[in-house]
Amino acid sequence: MRKGRVYGTVLVDVETRRPVDFLPDREAGTVAAWLAERPGIEVVCRDRAPFFAEGASTGAPTAVQVADRFHLWRNLGEAAERCVSRHRSCLRASFAEAVPEKAPAPAPSESGSPWPTGHRFADRTRAKHAAVHALLAAGHSRRSIQRQLGMAYRTVQRLADAARPEDLFQGQWQNRQTKLDDFKPYLHERWAEGCMNAWTLWKEIKTHGYTGGYGAVRAYLQPFRTSPIAPAARPPSPRTVTGWILTHPDPLPESERLKLKAVLADCPELDALTRHVRTFGKMLTQLQGDQLPQWIKAVRADDLPSLHTFVNGLERDLAAVTAGLTLQWSSGVVEGHVNRIKMIKRQMYGRAGFGLLRKRVLLA
Repeated sequence: MRKGRVYGTVLVDVETRRPVDFLPDREAGTVAAWLAERPGIEVVCRDRAPFFAEGASTGAPTAVQVADRFHLWRNLGEAAERCVSRHRSCLRASFAEAVPEKAPAPAPSESGSPWPTGHRFADRTRAKHAAVHALLAAGHSRRSIQRQLGMAYRTVQRLADAARPEDLFQGQWQNRQTKLDDFKPYLHERWAEGCMNAWTLWKEIKTHGYTGGYGAVRAYLQPFRTSPIAPAARPPSPRTVTGWILTHPDPLPESERLKLKAVLADCPELDALTRHVRTFGKMLTQLQGDQLPQWIKAVRADDLPSLHTFVNGLERDLAAVTAGLTLQWSSGVVEGHVNRIKMIKRQMYGRAGFGLLRKRVLLA
């Protein structure tokens, strides 16, 4: 009734597919009391919430409990995604090209200048040099140029004596150390991985100790954007790879199948994870619950901590899980009623009480 805080319990007859009652909470005692009043119940289909398991065991001790297959598959998917996240480096190794030792430098100009067009100091110096030499060619004296351009006489002398503006690009400022120097290799690596957002990179290096401003990072990365060297392809996210693993190989597009093959070839752990997930999927779709103990033993033999956690949960509820992978019963019919209840609740709940909501759920 209030997301994340207050929940109710809907009970559905899986044979008639109709809701039979609606409880104001999801406490084990409430469920147990409802079941105890109806001793003829033989099968209880439920999700994997512990309060439903406890309530069913107390209220209907002789009934067979069936863990819902949808929730089993979803729990496996969550465990698989955690496992893929632990091997994120394998995804980068499979898809990212070698990180260049140096950032791609901007192409030099035709004059051979070490400073590209667009560099603030270089462009300003070139403009001043061109203006001074244009006035000299027109016959103006250096003193006259000083008055016309509002420059110091020594500045006019330096510009006039330089045959090219590049001759003026000298000084310690060109090679001085900056706050960004220690973080340039990290910027190169992230750029090669496909991250080309200067603001994001600035935020990342700040967490590593960079104290400079965003402008310095943006200016340093600007030549990269016009470089003919394209960055490496962005590696897929753990969620994307998990989706490939959870999808049956037959409907998986060829391009995604090849990408998954490249990931599995570089990571034995993810290869083992894929094998276990597909074996579990076969058990689930073909109702081969008798093979669950062998599957659990095979998972234990591999170094997959996230999948071990999933197996621990299965073993705590082994009888219901085995029944869910063996019997044809399922609580999938409940999910449709949950969607309908959400619609009814948003139409009226908050303006009316639980009693009216219960009647609408049961009688609509």
